[in-house]
Amino acid sequence: MNDKPTSLNAEGISEPFASENVPLEEWSKGTRYGTKFRYLSGFGGANHVGVALEELAPGKESNMNHYHMLEEEQAFILEGEMTLRLGDKTYLMKAGDHVCFPAGQKVGHSFYNHSDTPCRFIMIGEKNPNEVVVYPETGRVGVRLLSEGYDKAATMEYWQGADTEQKPRN
Repeated sequence: MNDKPTSLNAEGISEPFASENVPLEEWSKGTRYGTKFRYLSGFGGANHVGVALEELAPGKESNMNHYHMLEEEQAFILEGEMTLRLGDKTYLMKAGDHVCFPAGQKVGHSFYNHSDTPCRFIMIGEKNPNEVVVYPETGRVGVRLLSEGYDKAATMEYWQGADTEQKPRN
């Protein structure tokens, strides 16, 4: 049984809800990364599409620069401004701006709040259980299905480690 609050009624039907009724969650790592968010889709009982109302504080980066192999993400800026890091380029994002990160677009993305006020935005993404996420700056490859991360530099050839001369076992 889920003991987190949701918008599901006694019959399991997802009812409308106000975003301020969704618990505010927060995470941070060191002084560089961190955000506050309300996981709207989880509160509403959604399983396939993730929607979060996020707030990025001044001087914080939203996450490590990354791209998705199977999932698409989108962001819509509600208030404030921040910098989008997209590969080697940066873009000023302000209220009313929207950006899409198509699945398989091999260009890392992350947000950095360069301003002196919080930036609020909606983040939308798929929740593919087989997702693979690549982090170009660190070489990490995350495999959601396995709940593991790997070093992209530690690659293997297909036949590496296989005994190609031994007879098959009966």
